[in-house]
Amino acid sequence: METLKSWLVPLLKEHGCRLYDVEWDKSMKPPVLRISIEKEDGSMDLDTCAEMSDLISARLDDDDHFTEEYMLEVCSPGAERELRSAEEIDAALGKHVYVKLKEAKDGLQDVTGDLKEITPETITVSYFVKGRPKKAVIARDNIALIMTAVKF
Repeated sequence: METLKSWLVPLLKEHGCRLYDVEWDKSMKPPVLRISIEKEDGSMDLDTCAEMSDLISARLDDDDHFTEEYMLEVCSPGAERELRSAEEIDAALGKHVYVKLKEAKDGLQDVTGDLKEITPETITVSYFVKGRPKKAVIARDNIALIMTAVKF
């Protein structure tokens, strides 16, 4: 997979996209090579998925990466996805997020709101309680899970 990622990342970047994940799903018959991507701004559309699928498929065929039969699936990581690194958290600035805390802070076990500020040590999430605006400043080392969320 590292060899695959070594050329996928630059190829996607060249077309204004970034790699979210690569998964080899052997539970399917034939196995599925699932490549999750998103545009640099965090969005995704069907046309971009199709275009990147064609480019990736051609490269895989040219390089003979896999000898067995498989299906290629190029897709979006989804609207609600885990933010797994500092870079992914930074890219989510201004977006709606869900944060689960390791230890409760100010009575909160989790919070859903807009990611308003990021520092090396903390994140700040703006949210509402009974129509009143609130802010939660959360230490990065107290984050059990952070993911993008759909705003209703």
